[in-house]
Amino acid sequence: MTEASLRILAIHAHPDDVEFQCAGTLALLAQRGHLITIVTMTPGDCGSQELGPEEIAAVRRQEARRSAELIGAQYVCLEFRDLSIVIDNESKRRVTEAVRRFRPDVVFTAPPVDYMDDHEATSHLVRDACFNASCPNYSTRQWDPAPPTKKIPYLFYVDPIEGINHWGEPIKPHFYVDISSTFEIKRKMLACHESQRKWLQAQHGMDEYLEMQKRWSAKRGQEMGVQYAEAFRQHRGHPYPHDNILEKLLPGLVKTVG
Repeated sequence: MTEASLRILAIHAHPDDVEFQCAGTLALLAQRGHLITIVTMTPGDCGSQELGPEEIAAVRRQEARRSAELIGAQYVCLEFRDLSIVIDNESKRRVTEAVRRFRPDVVFTAPPVDYMDDHEATSHLVRDACFNASCPNYSTRQWDPAPPTKKIPYLFYVDPIEGINHWGEPIKPHFYVDISSTFEIKRKMLACHESQRKWLQAQHGMDEYLEMQKRWSAKRGQEMGVQYAEAFRQHRGHPYPHDNILEKLLPGLVKTVG
């Protein structure tokens, strides 16, 4: 990590969520020397019809580590459980502790509105943690707690699945990132999650794991006028940073929606 490098934290609900929604942008940032940490709230413990919770969790943690290693990132699981991420004080403390330990300059997380509650609860908890982490008198009540952060990081929300809200209406991005040069890395990262592909085949009748990722990246790319893109919204509420730091970190690759 150089003096000019930033700490980038991508935290989403489950293993493979980051790979679908922002791995191309993370790869671009990693190529430019920034320190990337990928965090999942859960280890995907409900994602199998054959293996028990602990068995599938062990498989999916290892898949997530292999994926992160492709861009030189570290992977950490906060050990919540699938379908059980709730917004309460214990959860707020746990996620705030994570933000204090990783001390990010930039955070990517789940969108506030998405197709399942694990994603929405993650979004809410991460947003609160980015704020809470810098409050000296807020105790996380964790063993050997990290000190408060010095500032509130930039906060970006990834696309919801299919880019729509609960009523099937499109959610307009604030900006796009051209990931044409890193799409193949993004694809390889998702391919590490072989157990999730099997789960989707069994649970949802889907056998197009990688093709679904490609189609969505191409759709966002078409909207931007490039081959592949990822779309984001920025949290600009008080007192979060309002300028888009990604325009500085990825010059020529960010297009703001008018």
